[in-house]
Amino acid sequence: MAKGSDGSGGARAMAAGKLIVAWVALLWVLEAVDQASGNALDSFGIQPRRVGELVDVVPSAFMHFGFEHLMANTLPLLVLGFLAALRGVGRFLAVAAIIVVVSGLGVWLIAPAGSNTAGASGLIFGLFGYLVARGFVDRRITDVALGTVVAVFYGSLLWGVLPTDSGISWQGHLFGLIGGVLAARLTAEPRALGEAKPAWH
Repeated sequence: MAKGSDGSGGARAMAAGKLIVAWVALLWVLEAVDQASGNALDSFGIQPRRVGELVDVVPSAFMHFGFEHLMANTLPLLVLGFLAALRGVGRFLAVAAIIVVVSGLGVWLIAPAGSNTAGASGLIFGLFGYLVARGFVDRRITDVALGTVVAVFYGSLLWGVLPTDSGISWQGHLFGLIGGVLAARLTAEPRALGEAKPAWH
């Protein structure tokens, strides 16, 4: 997207920052309500393969099992969310929606019976995948460079897609990562029908 097409770079950065800070603030407010209510909001987690639980696919991404759980997700969500939102608030919301749905459905399909899964980690893994893949999809050199930096600093996240800890939802992580790569493709900069791939820029 050209710099002038949706405002200055500074304006986009300001909008991205406000969005992701508001998003994380909402998570903290919800967890405070959860604690005050005796963990009543934990019921919005996903319990797999129950049809009625499909309505919790989206809400589960906003709930956490305690402030320690939320604290672990706060910094990576702020950083990766801000970087992802720099391409535009509308595109970020579309990307986040795709990731949350794909991650949540993955949990619903293959998480262990009797488990209850919630948290923003699926979104975090998805944003990681999105940022790494986006530059190659849009053929944008600056985004490839950004994705490389993200991979260097957050590449250790990838261990989280392996079933090494029964207390961690590797299913949500794995499908979040898949959702992020899918989101990069589905939200790619549009081209006219039949138009050749754009040159790298």
